[in-house]
Amino acid sequence: MGPEHVAYGMRASYGLPYVTPDLVVAWERGITAPSSPELTALAGVLWCSPGELIGAPRTLREHRVAHGLAAEDVARAVGLELLVYQRMEETDEWRGNERQSSALADLLELSLPDFITVTGRDAKLAELLRSAVTTRWQAYVRPVGKMVPLDRRLLEDALQELHHAYQGQMVATLSWGGGGPAADEAGEAGRDFLDRIVENFWSTVQRSTY
Repeated sequence: MGPEHVAYGMRASYGLPYVTPDLVVAWERGITAPSSPELTALAGVLWCSPGELIGAPRTLREHRVAHGLAAEDVARAVGLELLVYQRMEETDEWRGNERQSSALADLLELSLPDFITVTGRDAKLAELLRSAVTTRWQAYVRPVGKMVPLDRRLLEDALQELHHAYQGQMVATLSWGGGGPAADEAGEAGRDFLDRIVENFWSTVQRSTY
């Protein structure tokens, strides 16, 4: 189906008169994102589920849509007023209490990494983890543990492993004191490690778990 066919289907079958081929192309290229009603209509025209169009959901809205739930369904299930929930979804800032957070995780079948991302804690977690691997990791067991409810021993092992991995890369960088391509490559690896610190953390936790 070309963009013109998709746009026509959304106008004729779903009552969205403003949808044009150019808008469909913008969605395809990631220039803009469809709203929930638009995504539902788009999935209907393409004979698939909204979740299939999203791929791997990351935001609260994407997880909700992937489960085929309306905002009203989630708000009611977790015990929030609809407008309050919608505001959280729009700002990607979850402010529910512990009971509401647990209900949200159950309803949307969120893994712990997904829950941390959905509730907007990735940036803070990344900040703590970068400090842990660049200084004394022991000092960050408690702060990270408050954010990520993991067994303390598992958390200690993960932070220690990340610290050793990063420090090993820094030693490699320093060993090439004269500079050159090898030193640049080692330094770039260290920067990439810090940029991907949250991903590295979850990978380390998963390895330790199994």
